[in-house]
Amino acid sequence: MSKPIGHFTNYTINDGSLLESLQEQYGSTFELMSRREKLYLISAIATQLCDQAPGRCRDEIYMVGHQINSSLPQADREGLVEALTNQVRWGRSLSDTEELPMKQ
Repeated sequence: MSKPIGHFTNYTINDGSLLESLQEQYGSTFELMSRREKLYLISAIATQLCDQAPGRCRDEIYMVGHQINSSLPQADREGLVEALTNQVRWGRSLSDTEELPMKQ
């Protein structure tokens, strides 16, 4: 079962925010958006967050992305989106000053 956007964000009822407007227009779990529209928003937000993040991606990560998209079933790709989102928000990541481990 989906949780409302307030569960994941700083939205509070009657705060007059964009989040409130989105909830009023598309429902508290975005149930009034199509699957494609939700995926587009995920892509747009992730692209912008990536562009703002310092550092660079290792070349091998581009290959990993290609392998994921060409080899994994849809359910596993969706699971990876969820797992990576959780890690971006709550997990530990290499900092910009740490040396990136290179693939052997």
